Amino acid sequence: MSQTPNTAIAVIGIDIGKNSFHVVGHDTRGATVLRQKWSRGQVEARFANMPPCLVGMEACVGAHHLSRKPNSLGHDARLMPARYVRPYSKGQKNDFNDAEAIAEAVQRPTMKFVATKTAEQLDLQALHRVRERGGSFGNILARAFVTSSAKTFSSMRSHTLNKNCPPGFKTRRASR
Repeated sequence: MSQTPNTAIAVIGIDIGKNSFHVVGHDTRGATVLRQKWSRGQVEARFANMPPCLVGMEACVGAHHLSRKPNSLGHDARLMPARYVRPYSKGQKNDFNDAEAIAEAVQRPTMKFVATKTAEQLDLQALHRVRERGGSFGNILARAFVTSSAKTFSSMRSHTLNKNCPPGFKTRRASR
């Protein structure tokens, strides 16, 4: 189902994935008027072409960076903990059903939201986590291959996603 021209979108629920996002939009009556899969690069352009609306997302890796984009364009983006969204899920667990549950949950007056963090706050949080694990970032990387590499690489992945570097992002190597 795609967006129809006569109906204005009032609420959008986004299920965040690594490279693509599943989006469900409801009008003021609660009817589904948008059901699409967007790539990471399409998000800002799509929100720029929409009238301001309420946008809901689960608070997860990369959600803080992503929620700042609609906020800068006049939308009201809100983050929710995943455990509060789960009761609104209908049917089988899939990405579109998750996005629909997010759109439903963000409208609830008693929903508890997570404040969107700035890039500086996320950097400081990453620094504190590195210090908690005992040592410098280089020291953690060296121990990662011996002990808990999955935990370390997961935290590195989350930090790069919050910097808008999705998985598979390649940097150019310096020539020797």
